[in-house]
Amino acid sequence: MNMGSQGFVYLTGAGPGDPKLITIRGLETIRLADVIIYDRLVSDELLKEARVDAALLYVGKASGHHSMNQDDINALIAEHAARGMTVTRLKGGDPFVFGRGGEEAAYLAERGIDFEIVPGISSCIAAPAYAGIPVTHRKVAASFAVITGHECVDKSGASVDWAWAAGAETLVVLMGLQQLPRIVERLLAHGKSPDTPIALIQSGSREEQRVVVGTLQGIEDEPETARLASPVAIVIGPVVSLRQQLAWRETMAAMGV
Repeated sequence: MNMGSQGFVYLTGAGPGDPKLITIRGLETIRLADVIIYDRLVSDELLKEARVDAALLYVGKASGHHSMNQDDINALIAEHAARGMTVTRLKGGDPFVFGRGGEEAAYLAERGIDFEIVPGISSCIAAPAYAGIPVTHRKVAASFAVITGHECVDKSGASVDWAWAAGAETLVVLMGLQQLPRIVERLLAHGKSPDTPIALIQSGSREEQRVVVGTLQGIEDEPETARLASPVAIVIGPVVSLRQQLAWRETMAAMGV
């Protein structure tokens, strides 16, 4: 602890869910911290790596329920750093991919608080990979796009350009389960084929991972869709069809590995 001097903040990505997928640097920042301010999707196994004297502060958010709003989270991080502490702000995925890490970094910069960004593996690539779906493939898709299912209702914020999204070769939607009907409707309205393959990946990379595959037009009618719960990554595009050959995790499970 750096009492008596300015503290330091690590904005750390914890990865997609499996604790083994955190980076070496990310693990170091957990072990260095006086205070860990963590989100809902951070694995308990990672928190066990904290020092015994470290303070663990939960600020998680779920759809429709936030334990603390973003302004208060920003202030909480800065408050502990101003007291000379080493603070690790631990976020699921990557802090700069729909994680509000940019907002938190700007808040710290405006107050002269030093920080380091520690990237994490985002679920936008990890969840498809664990489902046997490559987001790009030389013969199928040369590019991919990522959007959030939580469209910003504040007029000052960004919103999804659905015409652009519908044209993506591979489209990944994070935090989109609750908005699935709207996502399907918007994409169909902007010319996406109703036969486009789609995969819904619950808890990608975790032991409880589940995958539901269908077509854009029919995915809402799949019986398994109604049984899914957040977090869910949605993958839309021809690459989904490659899962039939590349579902490595199911293959390993069948082998008892």
